Amino acid sequence: MLWSALRRGDLQAAIITLALSLPAVVLCLTVHEAAHGGMAYLLGDRTARDSGRVTLSPLAHIDPVGFLCLLVFGFGWARPVPVNISNFENRKAGMALTAAAGPAANFITAFFAFAGYLAIGVYLLGTQVFALGVNGVYVLMTLLTSGQIAANGIAAFLLVLMIFLGYTAVLSVGLGVFNLIPVHPLDGSRVVDAFLPFSWSLKLQKYQSAILLLFVAAIWFGWLDGLMLMADSAVINLAARFVGLFL
Repeated sequence: MLWSALRRGDLQAAIITLALSLPAVVLCLTVHEAAHGGMAYLLGDRTARDSGRVTLSPLAHIDPVGFLCLLVFGFGWARPVPVNISNFENRKAGMALTAAAGPAANFITAFFAFAGYLAIGVYLLGTQVFALGVNGVYVLMTLLTSGQIAANGIAAFLLVLMIFLGYTAVLSVGLGVFNLIPVHPLDGSRVVDAFLPFSWSLKLQKYQSAILLLFVAAIWFGWLDGLMLMADSAVINLAARFVGLFL
């Protein structure tokens, strides 16, 4: 979203998007990396904890380049969490679970963020917010950045909070999906390694740079937009069912 505003030369939209994006990016990256460290600790490896990485402090996790990429382009990374697989009872399973914990934490974050987005949406817009689905996030974001939404007081605050939660959810899903790409150093490669024969893993590693470049290009040119939309829709539909229990 920020990159689109910058390309259009829309300074107002860029500033508003930046104000909403910064805390969302920090939250998504921090939760992702803390989950890696926390899972490793639960499985018997204290390396991340001893390195100060089992924390929700963003300063412990942020990689400047990866942070900027996620902020501007919608995909990025943080500093890798140190893990010593020799401390796991089952090395392959331990590494796979530790790697999967990051994306899983992002999907859980997205679920609760979407739930908050929908709950506020019901209060402000009524149950029609359910029909908008994930597209409602983009519509409201566009209306806000273009100055077409007029609200005051508590309604204005709730509207901005609603959009922030929706944006956080979309960004969190994107980060989770991106990290599940089965290419080193992304988390998906660690998960796949647990199920592939060692010889196959070696063959995959030979082409990992080309595969990663292909996936980055696919995200950049929008070839994976359908996949991202499916993931967003799956999470927001679960959140809608959850919120619906209280209506």
